[in-house]
Amino acid sequence: MIGIIILTHGRLADEFLKTARMIGLNSDERISAVSVDPVSSPESLRETLERIIREVDDGNGVLILTDLFGGTPTNLSLSFLAEGKVEVVTGLNLPMIIKAVNSRYDHDVRSLASMTADAGKENIYLAGDVLRQRMGRRNSG
Repeated sequence: MIGIIILTHGRLADEFLKTARMIGLNSDERISAVSVDPVSSPESLRETLERIIREVDDGNGVLILTDLFGGTPTNLSLSFLAEGKVEVVTGLNLPMIIKAVNSRYDHDVRSLASMTADAGKENIYLAGDVLRQRMGRRNSG
């Protein structure tokens, strides 16, 4: 099973994981939420992330989900990228977490990362446009 780390600014990681658990994840194993504390030293953050990667990795790799490309959590995680071992996906949203956790048994870390990124993109809508489109179909039918 691929390990998953949710790595964000502030307490966002904890809240994302708490909410995903409420909605329903297939497994709670080998998942860790890590918040980047702005007062922590870069060395301390790196050591913490390295330790957590080891904890969640059972040999099948680790997927790190971060909130913002270019931010400290992403920049920190990029130093751990390793082909077939560690992948990083940025722009975190709730559908990404659910997809990653519920699909991590059937894929390698690279394909899981790709599916997770796709799930994030596919679940972004401009709600007003969706509603107008649905209303238009009802009115024309």
